[in-house]
Amino acid sequence: MSKKCAKIHKMFSSKKRYFFLYKDNNIPLNGIYILYEKGEFGHSTDRIVRIGTHTGTDQLCSRLKEHFVKENKDRSIFRKNIGRALLNKRRDPFLKQWDIDLTTTAAKNKYSELGDPDKQYQIEKLVSRYIQDNFSFVVIEIKDKDKRLDLESKLISTVSLCEECKLSAKWLGQFSPKVKIRESGLWQINGLYGTLLSDEDIKLL
Repeated sequence: MSKKCAKIHKMFSSKKRYFFLYKDNNIPLNGIYILYEKGEFGHSTDRIVRIGTHTGTDQLCSRLKEHFVKENKDRSIFRKNIGRALLNKRRDPFLKQWDIDLTTTAAKNKYSELGDPDKQYQIEKLVSRYIQDNFSFVVIEIKDKDKRLDLESKLISTVSLCEECKLSAKWLGQFSPKVKIRESGLWQINGLYGTLLSDEDIKLL
């Protein structure tokens, strides 16, 4: 799997890289995004630290905004995991509140008395600043939803199973309370260690 991981790292590193502030009209409507983070290297290039996509039609730009722009950790597990690591690194007890999912009205009513809106606002800003300052990405246009989801899953598995992709000692993910993030070197928990990309998949990509 290390050879396949090296091949996709080399392939993606040659594609157009997007940084904040990127322009939406340059990004395909449907596809997979590959995230990179400053200070992380693998296979003689920048190391892939997250792979993701979207389920709705023509929603790639919207999904990226939920990560980079919209300050709502319950709409982006990526933002939530970045916040977890930042808070855990500081040993901030607000981590317990950050973990609570406030998506539903019932949850908001249940935890309203425990919340700290000002602190929540501060951490959301901190997460935005970290993501916008440290992450870049490439995109792979894939219009078909089923193929997009299949390739996303196999990409995640291929990178997570690689024995040569090593996270750096200074990587923020080292402070994640989630073991799978610390062990895999990826900012994700689901989809790790599954089915590898086939040679045909790599040709398609």
